[in-house]
Amino acid sequence: MLLNAIRAEPELGAPARGGLPKTTARRMPSGWILNGHKAYATGGPALAYHVVWAVTDEPGGDPDSPRVGHVIVPGDRAGITWVDTWDHLGLRASNTHDVVYDGVFVSEDAFVEIPRGADGVYRDPAATAGPNSFGHPALYIGVARAARRAFSDFARSRVPAGLGRPIATTERIQSVAGEIDLQIAQAETLLHGALLRIEAGDVAVLPQLSVIKVAIARAVVAAVQTAVAALGNPGLSRRNSLERHLRDVLCVRVHPPQEDAALLADGRRVLG
Repeated sequence: MLLNAIRAEPELGAPARGGLPKTTARRMPSGWILNGHKAYATGGPALAYHVVWAVTDEPGGDPDSPRVGHVIVPGDRAGITWVDTWDHLGLRASNTHDVVYDGVFVSEDAFVEIPRGADGVYRDPAATAGPNSFGHPALYIGVARAARRAFSDFARSRVPAGLGRPIATTERIQSVAGEIDLQIAQAETLLHGALLRIEAGDVAVLPQLSVIKVAIARAVVAAVQTAVAALGNPGLSRRNSLERHLRDVLCVRVHPPQEDAALLADGRRVLG
C-alpha cells in the first residue's frame, strides 16, 4: 500500500518556508469536504492514500487562525483529478504531478490536527528535520551507490587504444574511485550514526539532524559529480547510466529543510 504526504501548492511553494495552505477541509455534519490544488505530489494515481496538508473551515472557527493539519484521503475518492505536470531534471520515474481536490468527501476522523506552539504560532513540522525525515537521504545514498557501481563497470571495461589496458588499472582512476567511496562512506556513516544515536535515546543529536541531512546531501552529490567529471563525455552521455544518476542526485537539494534554511537555523541555535 502506497501513501504520501501531499503538501506543496503552486502558489505557496514548499510549506517549510512558511505560510498556510489554501487547501481547505470544510466541516460537514458527517465529515469533511476537501478542496484545493496541490503540486509535486509524488506517486500519482498509484497512491492508495493521500496525506493532504490543509486548513479547516468550520462553524465557530477563527478564520484568522484556522486549525492546520493533514487530511487522510483514500486515493480512489471521487473529486480527485491528476494533472500531468512533471517535467523535471531528475527522478523522472517518480510520477510527481499536480493534483486537484474538488469536493472530496472524507470521514469525520480523517482530519489530524498539527498542534500550534505554546505561543499559539503554527510552525510547520517540515521546517526542521526529525527522525522520520531520513528516508530521503537514504534514497540518495542509494543513487550514489548506483553511480559508484556504474563508474566501476565503465572503468573495468574501458580500454583506450593508447593505453592498451582498462582505465581501472591506472592510479588516476583508482584515486577517483577512492574519493567516490570516501564520500559515500561519509554519507552512510552520518545517516546510520544519527539514527543509532536516536535509537539509543541520545537527544543531543536532535538539534543537529537538519545539518546532518545537509552534510549527507553534499556528500552524495560530490560522489556522483566526481564520477561524472572523471569520465568526461561518456559520463554525460544518455547511454551511460551515470548521466541519470547525476540528474537524480541533484534532486536531494529540494527536500526540506533546504540547505540555506538548515544552516541559518542551526547557526542561530549555536550562537543563541
